[in-house]
Order: sequence, then structure tokens, then C-alpha cells
Amino acid sequence: MYKRFDRNAARKRRHLRVRSKVVGTPVRPRLNVFRSNQHIYAQVIDDAAGVTLAAASTLDAAIKELDGGLTVAKAAAVGRLVAERAKARGVAQVVFDRGGYLYHGRVKAVADGAREAGLEF
Repeated sequence: MYKRFDRNAARKRRHLRVRSKVVGTPVRPRLNVFRSNQHIYAQVIDDAAGVTLAAASTLDAAIKELDGGLTVAKAAAVGRLVAERAKARGVAQVVFDRGGYLYHGRVKAVADGAREAGLEF
């Protein structure tokens, strides 16, 4: 029987392929991005300890107050916020995990916002 293309399953396969090479360490944790239709989430993760060091999303009160719908501007604000929280925890360098998404649009905006706030990739 013909099976319809499953976009999310394809993204998960790409994410597993990326994760085989991108690993967060205590010195250089992983900045992970998850994008849904309505929101975008970013986490700084130490994979060795299995701990989330910092997180931000469009559900945070500071970002919810911004005007407009879900835009690239809100995604950049998420990147800046997660970078500020990571720097408060002593993280200066990260590896970027795009989560199987294309490095374009909101995912790229999160990365650019984090770089603006001082995180090194």
C-alpha cells in the first residue's frame, strides 16, 4: 500500500544524522532548536551530564509581549534570551543543533540572535 510522505519522520531522521556528529560537552554544550507551527524553543544542553543549562521559547512572558504573530523577530529574541541565560550560567561557546530543520528562517534567526548576545558557535 502507498504510504504518504511523513514530513516529521523525515525531520527526525535528519536530526538523528546531525546528532551523530553534534554532541554537547561541559565545555561546549549544545544549543538545540525545536520549531513548531506556533512556537520556537531553544535549549542549551550538556549531553555528558544530561542537563539543560538554559532554555527560552516564544512562550516566555518577555517574548509574548512583543507585537505581531510568530515572526523571525520573535525567533531572534528567543536566541538572545537563551544566550543571556546561558552566559549567566557561565557558558560562552556552544555547538548549534538545528534539529533536522533547514538552516533558514526562524532557525537561522535563533542562531543569529544568540550570536548577537555573545554566544560563540
